Amino acid sequence: MKELTRAEEEVMQILWQLEKGFVNDLLEHYQEPKPAYNTISTIIRILEKKGFVGHTSFGKTHEYYPMISKNEYTQLFMGNVVKGYFDNSYKKVVSFFTGNAILSVKEMEELRRIIDEQIAQRKAQQDE
Repeated sequence: MKELTRAEEEVMQILWQLEKGFVNDLLEHYQEPKPAYNTISTIIRILEKKGFVGHTSFGKTHEYYPMISKNEYTQLFMGNVVKGYFDNSYKKVVSFFTGNAILSVKEMEELRRIIDEQIAQRKAQQDE
């Protein structure tokens, strides 16, 4: 599955939030200046062709819904980032964020806490 363009991702973010909606529903969630109705309609059709969006017809009107969850897309996108920018190494990802002062000490401590919890959970599952 392909990555989304910035405009496509913006539409998908709204659609994931709404769970389903008509083009006008999507437009309501944009800040001013809002894109044109036809622009959103075109992006939705592109997303349908890519397999990200489906629709239910109500006469000439269509209600759109995501065909892929936000979590599924996030995993795909992040996997591509790790592969393309970090030689498929999550260790390099962590090193990048911790070594370039992007994260505060507090954030790094929170990450360590989360990792420690995940390690404990996986060890417990292995012991079962």
